[in-house]
Amino acid sequence: MQKRALVSVSDKNGVVDFCKSLVKNGYEIISTGGTYKLLKENGVDAVEIDEVTKFPECFEGRVKTLNPYVHGGILHRRDKQSHLDQAKELGVEAIDLVCVNLYPFKETIERTDDFDDIIENIDIGGPAMVRSAAKNFDSVIIVTDVEDYDVVIDAIENEKNTKEFRRGFMIKAYEHTAAYDSMIANYMNERFNEGFGEKQFVVGNKVMNTRYGENPHQKGALYEFDKHFSNNFNTLKGEASFNNLNDLNGAVKIAAAFGSDNAVCISKHGNPCGFAIKETLLEAYTEALKCDPVSAFGGVVAVNGTVDKALAQKMNEIFIEVIIAGRITEEAQEVFAAKKRIKLFEMGADKLILANDKKDFKHIDGGFIFQDADKVKDDEVKNAKLMSKKAATSEEMKDLEIAYKVASLTKSNCVVYVKNSAMVAVGMGMTSRVDAAQCALKKAKEMGLDVSGAALASEAFFPFRDSIDAAAAAGVKNVIEPGGSIRDDEIIAAADEFGMSLYFSAIRHFLH
Repeated sequence: MQKRALVSVSDKNGVVDFCKSLVKNGYEIISTGGTYKLLKENGVDAVEIDEVTKFPECFEGRVKTLNPYVHGGILHRRDKQSHLDQAKELGVEAIDLVCVNLYPFKETIERTDDFDDIIENIDIGGPAMVRSAAKNFDSVIIVTDVEDYDVVIDAIENEKNTKEFRRGFMIKAYEHTAAYDSMIANYMNERFNEGFGEKQFVVGNKVMNTRYGENPHQKGALYEFDKHFSNNFNTLKGEASFNNLNDLNGAVKIAAAFGSDNAVCISKHGNPCGFAIKETLLEAYTEALKCDPVSAFGGVVAVNGTVDKALAQKMNEIFIEVIIAGRITEEAQEVFAAKKRIKLFEMGADKLILANDKKDFKHIDGGFIFQDADKVKDDEVKNAKLMSKKAATSEEMKDLEIAYKVASLTKSNCVVYVKNSAMVAVGMGMTSRVDAAQCALKKAKEMGLDVSGAALASEAFFPFRDSIDAAAAAGVKNVIEPGGSIRDDEIIAAADEFGMSLYFSAIRHFLH
């Protein structure tokens, strides 16, 4: 008995050749609308859907495949005689392969804000056919991805069309419709409920497995939004682990936070232990390393630009586990070739690329908390209010901006000290802000770094003046923080007492 394939696709790439191969393998093609027209124009013999449904396509295409001759043909069980008898009685013929991809909802919402147009690009018949075919995978192949056409033809031609083969496509089909419906629901909640509806869907596409999770007894994998990693993450050497990816995330966010500046961030366990912006990336790395070369050992380096041979040779002086950059030249890669443990990644661009996700979430026991993603606005430091009698110079303001941005991307409680566009001390993840300040200064002293004249930033207000006292004793000249403490007057008075400049941004940037 001749097999039948129902083909109805929005993404028409490769569909003509796919259908020609199906016909060659004995399939009759049933098709709809634009797909049918394209196939006929390209010499593929196809049957239009209304010949099967015995009912015209209607309501401007809203109804065309929602019909018992379609869904009965897909869904009836071939292993039950009662289903076969009823199909014969009703005149329902089997459909053995369904190839469907859905109306381009994502492309529509990116293209227009016209709600009527958006509504018309919500697919109804497509998901129904996909789900029907997936449910009956015991007998039906469901194809939802244009990248799978060759695999399907190979299976048909080489006796690989097994139940296990079809089961893999069944899983992929339900993932496809679930992601599609999740996108629609999230969009509607974003449009009408400020993004916080009764249900929240987080959907990612798998990029790769990691060797394991945070620890060897845990499994792990990387998933992406909007092809961010597929498009912007190239592995040049090594394999990214779960922990590498987490550490990379923190370092890249900091290094890329300054636009096109030649910024280098060194991080360890997700926290910065070195940062600098200089005229060249080599200078920036050299200065960044001075902050904490002990922690930098085995760390992650994010370079907002291209790693060339000279920079690679400098980096190669110590053990660095991971380097990520806009680009890493072939000459630079050769410098690292002999080091087995180093991992190299690039984004294939002149600078590091951020996805700039609009939402952020964190797993907690029993669920997850979901929020708008935090971001330091470009004018946040510029618009900060001068609270002290003394003002910072333009050069000092640059240090304040660097310190403020790095602090906002560092685990709370934290303080960051910056001098001459390089971080000279950092205290992070502390339960007390004064402890963070004192820990940073202690570390700077151990490293022989002179903090005098530095800018100090805190991502939240100083509750007491003790942090200001400690900073003044170390020679800090400029401070920026959100303000908002009931003791702000004491903080301001302390700054004036020591002849410091003090700015309040009025915006807190906790990171937990």
